[in-house]
Amino acid sequence: MAADGTQPEAVWTQPQADWTQPGSEFWAPQRTTVDTSFAMQPAVYADEAFFAAEQDRLFGRAWVAVALASELARPGRLLVRSVGGRSILATRSEAGLHGFLNSCRHRGTELADSDCDIANTIRCPYHRWHYSADGRLVAAPLFDEVPREDFDMADYGLIPVRTDTWGPLVFVSLSDDTPPLKAWLGDLPDRMADYRFDQWQPAALEGVSCTFDVAANWKLLAENFAEYYHLPWVHPELAKVSRVPDHYRYQGPGMYCGQTTTPVSGDERGDWLTLPPAAGLDDSDAASGRFVALFPNVTLAVLPSHMFLMRLEPLSAGRTLEHCTFLFPPGPMTQGEPSAALRESFEITRRFWIEVNDEDIDICERAQRGISRGGAPPGPLAPRFEEPLNRFHKMTADLMTLPSLADVEIPQGDRSGHVDLYGSDPNPAPPAIERLPVSTAAIVPT
Repeated sequence: MAADGTQPEAVWTQPQADWTQPGSEFWAPQRTTVDTSFAMQPAVYADEAFFAAEQDRLFGRAWVAVALASELARPGRLLVRSVGGRSILATRSEAGLHGFLNSCRHRGTELADSDCDIANTIRCPYHRWHYSADGRLVAAPLFDEVPREDFDMADYGLIPVRTDTWGPLVFVSLSDDTPPLKAWLGDLPDRMADYRFDQWQPAALEGVSCTFDVAANWKLLAENFAEYYHLPWVHPELAKVSRVPDHYRYQGPGMYCGQTTTPVSGDERGDWLTLPPAAGLDDSDAASGRFVALFPNVTLAVLPSHMFLMRLEPLSAGRTLEHCTFLFPPGPMTQGEPSAALRESFEITRRFWIEVNDEDIDICERAQRGISRGGAPPGPLAPRFEEPLNRFHKMTADLMTLPSLADVEIPQGDRSGHVDLYGSDPNPAPPAIERLPVSTAAIVPT
């Protein structure tokens, strides 16, 4: 027993070869359809050796969200992020977005330790080598005191990292083999096109961004977001506006899983309906809440009037930072200072989301404790509610076992009209993309 009276956390080990070998039996319970699948093994959440392998094979190869696009909206801003155990710089020059390893090409010194403005020049603090915002070496002070014939500054730019954007997010990938972000996202940009997310911004409001330090594995947070099995018991107030019978799957081809609530209700609580909605939404988007877990580390809760975006930053097997931001469509929330009435409306919405998130944090931390200290064998998934988890688990298994992500198979989506796992009746307002004939979509259920 520990000095504080608690039981020490168990160490759940599994030979690493079983985690990373293609065809490993370790992942067999996740490779089946949801009606025969099981939750993942305790080691996946509680073992630091698994976490280390995951940093290399999953976060070291996936398209990982590292920032809001608004954080790099202007040239001269530099962000420092950790991805797959590597320190990454993200910056913008007049030519566009760039990513680099955070390491000087002289003797490897860390170039920056926190976000900063750089006036378009990245300076190494050790020997003052200078790099442009697009990564070119532009100065190596005093290096010509004794000239080297084999030295050409053009050969010593910063090591580039792949970067791309979608909507409000900036992504990086450390692997050249990983398919382009467009392929990774699949049909999600088309599915959510009418929201025009590239125009959504934070507002000048206190509390619009916040960070939570959570004593739980990042996957537990993503899984909790993706399923509604827990809704009536963990979120009794949320269940009044996001009712269990009004849930339907919201996923096509792409590295994401999700659901929609159609319609979002204001009968008992109007917390989600206090802010002005976006213009130009169709009847489905205007009536619904979209809840998408974008693999691996982003959750998007999208309402007609706002988005609650969460970027997960894993720190250890049992600790994750949640970087949360409220985003708003073009309109009175983002054009100048919001009025007193809008501030009051936002506070109602913000307080509701934080209460819900606090409930999620509490139950996820309890789940982490149960997995780490108890480690019961995994149980079966509930087909009606947990199909998105089965999809999430398969993506996790693929990234942990594939020798190269050039071979990754982007998950296919649900056939239009599939309602057997969500909702008691057909979706009354399906998204436009789901109204296409099945033959046009050319997809099959996962």
